[in-house]
Amino acid sequence: MLRFVPLAALLALASAPALATSYTLDPNHTQVQFVWNHYGFSNLTAQFGKVEGTLDFDASDPAKSTVNATVTMASVNTNSKKLDEKIVASDYFDVAKFPAATFKSTRVEKGAMPDKLEVTGDLTIHGVTKPVTFDVSVTKVGDHPMRKAPAAGFDGTATIRRSDFGITTYLPMAADEVNLHIVAEAVEAKAFAAGQKPPAKPGS
Repeated sequence: MLRFVPLAALLALASAPALATSYTLDPNHTQVQFVWNHYGFSNLTAQFGKVEGTLDFDASDPAKSTVNATVTMASVNTNSKKLDEKIVASDYFDVAKFPAATFKSTRVEKGAMPDKLEVTGDLTIHGVTKPVTFDVSVTKVGDHPMRKAPAAGFDGTATIRRSDFGITTYLPMAADEVNLHIVAEAVEAKAFAAGQKPPAKPGS
């Protein structure tokens, strides 16, 4: 009777649901970029320099995954100081009233191809919340050679209309459609937190 206990334990372990790994976005290797057409003459690109967030990711069952991210809107960089000042002002982002944009996932599904996901969630910009679906590619999941910890990388795209979020200045000359491109690198949460701590002083 006793010799069957280890087998039963192994079977129970094998049938137990896998747990998603919790990660923290690495702000030094995460970018939120956006592209819009300017009067038909150019497709301008800008990005936000301050992005924070967390995600739980289960590669074997993506439906168990979640994403939460916050973007500091004043960190926008268009490569033009004058344009940056214009975008953060009241005609556009109005960062004095709406300092942050957020994304909270509501559903994660497998895409049509391996390593592809569809991540749907609530995107809040300019005080307005709308559902948005990102087409996401899983770039890599594995041990980070420098962090010495589990890490995951993703690349996501979506298209939104700024008018949906109450940003209508210069429509339709400056395009309503804005293309979003997210490049994210995340490190296992506990390892990331440990890496943020200052090194211990000698003798402490």
